[in-house]
Amino acid sequence: MKEYALFLGCLIPARLPNIEAISIKVLDKFGIKTKDIVDASCCPDPVVMKSLDFNSWLTIAARNLSLAEAMESDILTLCSGCFSTLSKANHLLKYNTKLKGEINKLLSEINRDFSGKINVKHVVEIIRDLGKGTIERQVQKPLKQLKVASHPGCHLVRPSSILHVDDPNVPTVQDEIVKWVGAEPVSYALKMLCCGVGIKMIDPEANLLLLREKLVNLKETEANCIVTPCPFCFIQFDRGQKEISRKFGENYTFPVFYITELLGLALGFSPEEVGFHLHTTPVMEV
Repeated sequence: MKEYALFLGCLIPARLPNIEAISIKVLDKFGIKTKDIVDASCCPDPVVMKSLDFNSWLTIAARNLSLAEAMESDILTLCSGCFSTLSKANHLLKYNTKLKGEINKLLSEINRDFSGKINVKHVVEIIRDLGKGTIERQVQKPLKQLKVASHPGCHLVRPSSILHVDDPNVPTVQDEIVKWVGAEPVSYALKMLCCGVGIKMIDPEANLLLLREKLVNLKETEANCIVTPCPFCFIQFDRGQKEISRKFGENYTFPVFYITELLGLALGFSPEEVGFHLHTTPVMEV
């Protein structure tokens, strides 16, 4: 039995606790246990804070990594942004002795130390590594009615020199998982386009235009739902469709699944256990 230190970050506990709940249930089905990281903070953000103050960004990430090191467990995260930050920080500090020394000098002020003895995993990696046979043997309700458009997001696969989840240009892991639960993956031209959520606070108009561009493209396919491994992207699709529909006088109602919600449904958990009643865009019709 494998046990991981579960790094939840900020978004899931605050806005999407249902994703935490179903992810733990799904992992437990496969004998994968998690334990909470006590006193973990924001990861922090992989874009804004890193750009504003690199040393603070790296020090905070190193502190979070050191907490898992003290637990002697690899980190498992459900958030692509957290995965990006913690993986990059872990890599930088493991392979840059000078930088590691500088950061550890700062950490010593709070009696912490980064040693570089653990790894960081995204839940998609864990599912991928379980493999086709293991997943299919647990499926109780094949999702044959679903034609699924996968949205990888921006932080799961790049830079590929550090993040080794999937091909950075033609990612296929989520599509394979979709097949393993009996659903049909749908290809579409703008699969790698950002959903726009990262610029929402800076440029709300551009944020909506990016999202709309993806939704227009999806309407040209046979897709009847969307799956993503990123909680931030999940919120953008789940709640943004209503705003897009209202603003542009169009109608977008693609049900949105976080990756472990899709698995949870196939494994036999009820819609209520999966948390579909907490979605903004209705799920039950599809």
